[in-house]
Amino acid sequence: MRVNDAVGLITGGASGLGRGAAQMLVDGGGRVVLLDRPESNGREVAAELGERAAFVACDITDAQQVHDAVNDAAAVFGGIDLLVSSAGISPAARVVARDGTPFPLDLFRRGIDVNLVGLFDVLRHTAAVMARNEPSDEGERGLIVNIASIAGLEGQVGQASYAASKGGVIALTLPLARDLASWGIRAMCICPGVMDTAMLADASDELRQALVDINVFPKRLGRPDDVGALVQAFMENTYLNGDVVRLDAATRLAPR
Repeated sequence: MRVNDAVGLITGGASGLGRGAAQMLVDGGGRVVLLDRPESNGREVAAELGERAAFVACDITDAQQVHDAVNDAAAVFGGIDLLVSSAGISPAARVVARDGTPFPLDLFRRGIDVNLVGLFDVLRHTAAVMARNEPSDEGERGLIVNIASIAGLEGQVGQASYAASKGGVIALTLPLARDLASWGIRAMCICPGVMDTAMLADASDELRQALVDINVFPKRLGRPDDVGALVQAFMENTYLNGDVVRLDAATRLAPR
């Protein structure tokens, strides 16, 4: 799949890692639909990206909104070739807090609903759209890239919900590739490490340096354009399918 003229749908595309993938598409001659919450700055970001970008508002935990938003997104540029699922939240709590309070079940469920169920809802509708695409010479009709986390492999203290949801995304990768092979749709998963996104916007210099120090090499935080470059590699190398790729400077998370 070539970036040039490809149409991408990116959840959480108004910021962070999704924005990096969106920028890659536009810079490479593709087009992108940003799917993000109504209160996000998606419209402003789409305007900044130019005429090759559009915004569709959607809460991915609302099934009707997801159904309508994917159809609306497909109509903007006449189809969808690429899905990058980067929308997510990171609820934090210990299974049993220091005062003896158990993990709030609603908080645990919220992480699963957004990071796993919402992701799957978007991709099932998007895959149905991709199935209508004209196949390439190899028979390819689309590519799905799900953003998980190294926490899905090495969850830390307080990450029970987050790690469970991202672990589910990781485990979903191979069944997706197998289920969708008959339609010519590939599935890949990225597990980012410590990334320099809005979640670290208020972090102190000391904390940022501590996060850099856990990386083996290079000694820097990950950037949204690192994700964009990896998505581009997935697009261009059609032999990549059903696999999980760590994007983490060889770091391994400690318990806390």
